[in-house]
Order: sequence, then C-alpha cells, then structure tokens
Amino acid sequence: MSKSDEDTLHVYTINLGKAWLTPQYRRTDRVINMIKEFAKHHMKNENVKIDQELNKEIWKQGKTNPPRKVRVRMSLDDNVVLVSSYQESLKENKVKNDKNKDST
Repeated sequence: MSKSDEDTLHVYTINLGKAWLTPQYRRTDRVINMIKEFAKHHMKNENVKIDQELNKEIWKQGKTNPPRKVRVRMSLDDNVVLVSSYQESLKENKVKNDKNKDST
C-alpha cells in the first residue's frame, strides 16, 4: 500500500444510538444521514457516497430497527468519499489473497 493510499483509507466504528431519539418511522433515514455527516466531518469533504452493500446492510432490518453500531471503511477517490462496509473489504482481501496463493 502506498503512502497516498494510507492517507485516503480510514476505518471507523460509528455509534448510531442517537437515531433512537427520532420517531420509529424515521430511524433508518436518520442513520443514513448520521453516516454522511460523520464522513463529511472526518474526511473533510462534502461529496459523500454510501456503497450499495452498506446501504443494504443498514436497511436489512427495516425502517424502524437499524443497527446500533456499524463498522465502515472510508476512502477518498477523485474528490469523493466512498463509505463502504468494513466486512465487505475483508472478504475482497481474502479473495485476492486466495487467488495469489493459487497462482504461486
């Protein structure tokens, strides 16, 4: 991993417990907004995109029961912050490592 990759890739655990202060029918919408606000604050960039897999993970339990915490990976590419699930990135790395082992 190069120096620029280390500067643009961060892993965070976001506490989403404050979403329970909003009405039930708005909780998951609030969680999405909280993740975007967190990314804007920590990556110092206004352009934030949430990965489709992370979005599905958040909406998996419906609109009234989002997760209390979520572990995310934030990367900065072309002046856009991409927020994706951390478990997803681990799976990708395992697949790449397995392919490298098979080829040697």
